[in-house]
Amino acid sequence: MEKLRKVVEETDTRSGLVFDLSIQALILASIIIFSLETLPDLAPTTAQTLVSIETFFIAIFSLEYLLRILVARDKAKFIFSFWGMIDLLAILPFYLFTFGMTFDLIMLRAFRLLRLVRILKLGRYSKSLSRMALAMKIAKEDLLLALAATSIMLLVASFGIYQFENPVQPEKFRSVFESLWWALSTLTTVGYGDIYPVTLGGRIFTGMILMIGLGVVALPAGIIASSLTEARKQQDK
Repeated sequence: MEKLRKVVEETDTRSGLVFDLSIQALILASIIIFSLETLPDLAPTTAQTLVSIETFFIAIFSLEYLLRILVARDKAKFIFSFWGMIDLLAILPFYLFTFGMTFDLIMLRAFRLLRLVRILKLGRYSKSLSRMALAMKIAKEDLLLALAATSIMLLVASFGIYQFENPVQPEKFRSVFESLWWALSTLTTVGYGDIYPVTLGGRIFTGMILMIGLGVVALPAGIIASSLTEARKQQDK
């Protein structure tokens, strides 16, 4: 079991490095196959070939997932870890579809693309990634506070614009919940333009929300930047 663990989890041996690089090559190949499957007007034989290749990849990734659970010293910890969840989400849609669950899984299947992130796992214990992890730990409370403040502002913006615009645009601002889309796009300064105020009060209110939105977008970036600086200082010490 220890020899198998070294092959699956470690890369400081020849067999472990070959295993890891082989899985990464298959990950890249599976992403290409997944992308080809989205091409319109594929010939039936081509589509069937791509499905067969994808099934092969799923079988390999399923075996890899089971091997990683088998060799993990703390199996529960691995299963619920970030990498464990990514491994599971990479193969789960295929099995759900196989067992007859035919609802739309496109969004869930997109998690397969996160396999590409695993290419970085050879350096996940590097100084840079450790600094990022430390920075997120330092900024955790500040980011949670920023998220709470942003959520409150979204509610305030939704209620406010509803009061101004519902009387004149009842088809676009039919409820506070539908006004939430406008609040989200405005507070994040995206402004798709599909819903916009026409009353004077609504436009003034929108201007205020836009100004606040600039701070809301910049605040998390400032918190993370400050935390990275602090993390670098701690690492240097």
